[in-house]
Amino acid sequence: MTELEDVSYERDSSMFFRSEHKRIDYIIVYQDYPKSEEDYNIRTKQRKEFEKNLISKGLELEYDPEPDSEDYNRRKYKYIKIHASWKCLLEGAEKLALQKRLKHSSNRIDEALNTNCLSCSCRNFTGFPPLPEDIECEPNYFTAPFDNDDIEQFDIELENQDEFFTNAERSLIVDSVLAETAFPDYDDDDEESTGNRMTFGIDKLVKLDIYRSCYPLHESLKRAESDDEDRRNLRLYWANWKRIFTFQPLDLVRKYFGEKISIYFCWLGFYTGMLIPVAIIGFVCFIYGVASFFRQEPVKDICEEDRLGNLILCPKCDRGCTFTRLKNSCLNSRLSYIFDNNSTLAFALIMSIWATVFLEFWKRAEKRVQYDWDVSHYEEEEKMRPEYELNNQKRENPITKKMEAFIPWTIKGPRKCLSLSVVLFMITLVLATIFGVIVYRIIFVAVLYSLPHNLIKERASIITTITAALINLIAIQLLSFIYRKLAKYLTDIEAPKTNTQYDNSFTLKMFLFQFINYYGSIFYIAFFKGRFAGKPGDKEGYFLGKWRQDECDPAGCFVDLFIQLAIIMGGKQIFNNVKELAIPLVRKYLRLKIGKTEHKPAENARWEIDRPLLDPPDNMFDEYLEMVIQFGFVTIFVSAFPLAPLFALINNLFEIRLDAIKFVCIWKRPVAHKSQSIGAWYGILKSLTFIAVLSNVKFKVYFYLNYKTIDILVFILLLTGFYHCLYN
Repeated sequence: MTELEDVSYERDSSMFFRSEHKRIDYIIVYQDYPKSEEDYNIRTKQRKEFEKNLISKGLELEYDPEPDSEDYNRRKYKYIKIHASWKCLLEGAEKLALQKRLKHSSNRIDEALNTNCLSCSCRNFTGFPPLPEDIECEPNYFTAPFDNDDIEQFDIELENQDEFFTNAERSLIVDSVLAETAFPDYDDDDEESTGNRMTFGIDKLVKLDIYRSCYPLHESLKRAESDDEDRRNLRLYWANWKRIFTFQPLDLVRKYFGEKISIYFCWLGFYTGMLIPVAIIGFVCFIYGVASFFRQEPVKDICEEDRLGNLILCPKCDRGCTFTRLKNSCLNSRLSYIFDNNSTLAFALIMSIWATVFLEFWKRAEKRVQYDWDVSHYEEEEKMRPEYELNNQKRENPITKKMEAFIPWTIKGPRKCLSLSVVLFMITLVLATIFGVIVYRIIFVAVLYSLPHNLIKERASIITTITAALINLIAIQLLSFIYRKLAKYLTDIEAPKTNTQYDNSFTLKMFLFQFINYYGSIFYIAFFKGRFAGKPGDKEGYFLGKWRQDECDPAGCFVDLFIQLAIIMGGKQIFNNVKELAIPLVRKYLRLKIGKTEHKPAENARWEIDRPLLDPPDNMFDEYLEMVIQFGFVTIFVSAFPLAPLFALINNLFEIRLDAIKFVCIWKRPVAHKSQSIGAWYGILKSLTFIAVLSNVKFKVYFYLNYKTIDILVFILLLTGFYHCLYN
């Protein structure tokens, strides 16, 4: 029997304390494997002090197994079950400014305004099958930030007050308490001198390996007699490959995972839907190129012997190469024309307009989502990060007259300068890597041309392009791994005030690096390769006076550009899919197997089932980055590959379900953090759109005018004017 099969309705008792009246809002896992007796004593003191402080803040704890039970020492993993008291929930809701339903406005807002999910407004356009009504849209109510002084204004039923806060909100409140609760910061070398120094946060305890992990509980995928079937419904109607052409239940995603995650899926679904028309146009351009390249005069000139096909060309290298004929570039000319023809010129203009329209439409859709999900003013009300609030100086807020934490510019300035310096250094390192790949291309192609094998000589350019692209892809992944740790460290040093500011700062650092990392080599091929090659025999144009510079085929650089795009874009996608699905599945399987050999879970308790699941991401950076990099490929380089929107559309249809499956089945339940928007990603998308407009026109100018010099100032003015006309 699978976990999704319909079984008799039963209450999942493992979601509650032993009394079965108090819901488990959070789980903490720990182990007792100290390095020494002294280490054991220090860990125990820190843990007990932390747990005592949790209780003082209104959290109730229950242990499994009990510390004084016979089973305690036999069990490898020990669990602390946490339940938030009603008083703790009220205080936490006020501190987090949670939007809650008002009592005298509890009736639904007018039905004309209650179609708050994007699927409702898009169904007529696409014809996709609808979701069940109870799954698709949540009712819309008038809400206000929770305030204990006005508690009588909120729709709280005393006989059923546990339902006032959703499970996601309860876990969010508990998570905020865990993040700001203090514990003694002992030093192994000098316990006495550091025992009075306090630090805080469950994340610090997990990092110190005092606790192994912490997480809210997933709901069971089995049917239950209670209303806790959100996860089951998400598995049936969202995280399901059979639902690939069904709209997402965004309100249910928001209810279970919170606004931060649901806004990502809302944006991804919107972006995927907007790709449909341009994917069709791009496919038509490709078909036009395939159907017409045999009749094109430039292709005939290169391929036919009675035209220019027998034209003798200079050798491609100084040693070991012979004279060639123009017709040898026939295949490259045909491939180039398939992707570079009259239709792609119009398509490039369409994509520039599409990218701008997409951003404007998304801005409109985002405002609607903010209103429907009550997050329009979230960033104004967002709580300070504990790391900012507890570690900085205090001063009076001139507006609220309350004491608030702040960082003076004498401290903030040097931190910003350090961060900027490291980012610029890493960008320089990426540029040096790209230059190294260019040098590799120059030297390696010369080596291939010097070999005695004619077959290798004939394919030297293609072999060099493929191997250089693979080397570049490997360098991209290695540098990304290193820089990610640096970016996180630099952002921690800056100590942003709120989580939104932290995410935005981290995002900007990472994307500046990744932009050069992913796009640098492609820009080189598109705009610079072959432009500095001198005349045959002219040593002045040689690299270091020894090697001929990188040159294009007589038919142009389009084939090289296509290969680079295919390997970078395709290789990145394959790597990400393996990393996101295959590796997590293997890790989950190994954890389950290891767990079974160590001990049998107690009656399949929910906390035991969730422990082997993988930790969810701290933020949605990787998911956004993957799609934004794709957006850049689709818009900036569409002139070289008109099928990019179609491939992106197909990929995204699967990406939505793949990400959904990870959240529902593979990862532990994330904390339902709030978010007002996609954050810094909107500004990044806007910048990519501007670059796409410049790139598409400039790209076509270079190739259609055969690299003739144009007035750069006039060109920039025209393009800037065109871009601002689109936005205004």
